[in-house]
Order: sequence, then C-alpha cells, then structure tokens
Amino acid sequence: MRVYGRIFDSAGNPIQWVTVETDALGNNEYVYVTWLIQVLKLVTGESPFYANVGIPAVTSVVQQIFPDWYVSQVQAMFQQYFASLIISKVQSATPTYNIQILMFNGTTFQATIGA
Repeated sequence: MRVYGRIFDSAGNPIQWVTVETDALGNNEYVYVTWLIQVLKLVTGESPFYANVGIPAVTSVVQQIFPDWYVSQVQAMFQQYFASLIISKVQSATPTYNIQILMFNGTTFQATIGA
C-alpha cells in the first residue's frame, strides 16, 4: 500500500511530497496515519478518488462555523485502522485539531493538524 503526503512550510505552502509505504513487516499503520492527516487537510471534493472526504475548512472560516461534523465523519471512517483514534478540537481562530492515535502494535502518535 502506498500514500503520498504533503509537507508544508511555516507559511502553509506545500514544499514537498513524500511517499509512505507498507513497511517490511507488512504494517500499514503509518500509511493510514498519513492518509488521515491528508484527509484532514483536504477540501471536500478535492480528491479525484474520494470526493466525499475532506473538511470544508475555508468555507467554515468564512462562515465562522467549525467543521466538527465533517471531522467526526473522518474519525468514524478511520477508527477501524487503529486501536484508538481521538480527534479533538483545539482552541484556535481556524479549524485546528489534535489527533491522538494508539496503533495495534502499541505505538502512539500525536499531532496537531490545522486546516
């Protein structure tokens, strides 16, 4: 399995694409983590393959309504890939979420993702 992730600079501009693949032991959990992060950064309808996933972050900022319902749908979509997945809202002027993941092998992952 393979997924591509965007790395952004401090101004939010994409500077590089990285490839994340299944490791030598057949573990896909980091593939799923990368996919989850990319979905949280996608605008709804941006993906040509998964047009139903993403967060309408720009619209949410303009309307001043956070996209919590969409984030809960993303969490429901990805929870099957992890032992535990918690996505919580961070107090911020823009849609920003803290993700906490417990993988099936016991590894933990935490990151703050802003739209």
